[in-house]
Amino acid sequence: MQNTTISNRCINGLLKLIEQERRGETIDRTLIKNLIRMLIDLHLYRKDFEPPFLKSTEELYRNEGRQLIQTLETSQYLIQVERRLREEQTRLTHYIDQSTKVQLIHIVENNLITLHIKDILAKGFDILVNENRFTSVALIYDLFFRIGQIGINDLREAFANYIKVRKIQETKAVDARLRSGNKEASEEELEKILDKLLILFRFIHGKDVFEAFYKKDLAKRLLVGKSASVDAEKSMLLKLKQECGNVFTSKLEGMFKDMELSKDIMTAFEQHMHGREVPGNITTFVSVLTMGFWPTYPTVSAILPPELCKLQEIFTKFYLSKHTGRKLQWQYSLDHCLLKGWLKEKTVKEFQVSLYQALVLLLFNKHLDLSYKDVQEHTKIQDADLQRTLLSLACGKIRLLNKKPMNKDVNTDDRFTLNTSFEHKLIRIKINQVQLKETPEENTSTTERVVQDRHYQIDAAVVRIMKTRKTLAHAQLMSEVFAQLKFPISTALVKIRIESLLEREYMKRSADNANVYEYVA
Repeated sequence: MQNTTISNRCINGLLKLIEQERRGETIDRTLIKNLIRMLIDLHLYRKDFEPPFLKSTEELYRNEGRQLIQTLETSQYLIQVERRLREEQTRLTHYIDQSTKVQLIHIVENNLITLHIKDILAKGFDILVNENRFTSVALIYDLFFRIGQIGINDLREAFANYIKVRKIQETKAVDARLRSGNKEASEEELEKILDKLLILFRFIHGKDVFEAFYKKDLAKRLLVGKSASVDAEKSMLLKLKQECGNVFTSKLEGMFKDMELSKDIMTAFEQHMHGREVPGNITTFVSVLTMGFWPTYPTVSAILPPELCKLQEIFTKFYLSKHTGRKLQWQYSLDHCLLKGWLKEKTVKEFQVSLYQALVLLLFNKHLDLSYKDVQEHTKIQDADLQRTLLSLACGKIRLLNKKPMNKDVNTDDRFTLNTSFEHKLIRIKINQVQLKETPEENTSTTERVVQDRHYQIDAAVVRIMKTRKTLAHAQLMSEVFAQLKFPISTALVKIRIESLLEREYMKRSADNANVYEYVA
């Protein structure tokens, strides 16, 4: 084998056979194994065979990686990478010398995984998670784990980003588990599910968004009576408290305290009303909420039946006599009622409805036929709420009203009558699910409030820092603001807030250096 020509022909022949096998053809592995053993014995393997073998391998997988990452769906690409790694391991087992293993596997990993990390994650990670294709997600982890910390870090970042942009979905997942009607799990299984959701929660940056939506959902569960378990609610609250501290959960804890205090207030009110005439013989429960603990609800007006108005006046007088200096502001958006009555042949039913639904239905005690404008005039319910209410009563699965024309939308020229052919096997029927449904306006409003709160927190941090330091350079002020605030903020936003504080004269620029700020006492 000292003749170079013979040596080259032998090595080129070996490389050609290996190339054929990589294309899927069947070759004589025993022949290759014997030839490579001969090269090793003649001390030609490392000097003459290994370099061109690794070079051809590099070219093959570099070209294959570039092509397949563009043409294959992500899960298919991952399967191809796994197959290629398995094939090269087989070659090492059958005929390639083990001294080549580290370099050979590194070439495959580098050209099929490392060079395409960003493309793999950007092209398919979110899709795979959204579609619950966890086998493929697990394969990403296994492949990225092979290339070390760089792969794991990028995967962790991709997962964190996935969670970040889905803060609202995270709160909805918790809400679905804690809401009554969740038949999926026992209390023990529910605890395990909440623990898993908490793991996802740790990846969320800007937990104030989660808090705002969680608070809104919790309020609905508590006020509409849709919480599956008080124990589960308090368990989740404890988990959040352990994770984020007292400040994060203080308002949420205040909501639970309000509900407990409301029970005591209503016990005292019932004792107060004992022996007195109750307007309309109506049983009522009033939740007295501390404004700072609960989500902000828009002030809405509605015309209540005389009996409810009188009962409201009696309770207001009773409460203010016990708590001087306080003010009650009635909120109707989450009120719910239990109406008893019949629509057909005096078959008595009980309807669980929202207050708005109750106000609309009660109109038909005195009217057989009402237009949209008639309903609005009699109730003074705002347009958006009235449309949702009528839609739920006339176009839902359970239709207590008939609508003309009969279609899936509510318009101002529609007319409504009672559905006197209504039938249902249950005595008590739930209609008030409309209150639990999110509207785009609610989500937008909640997000806007979070943004506004962040502005206040940035302003407060800047003023706090300047009050302590008196004089501070712009770069140092920016650095300290970022260190103090825990939610994600941009440099541009902090600059805007600083300009706002300059305009409002909380601070000023130094006369000697425009990049230095001075606190204005």
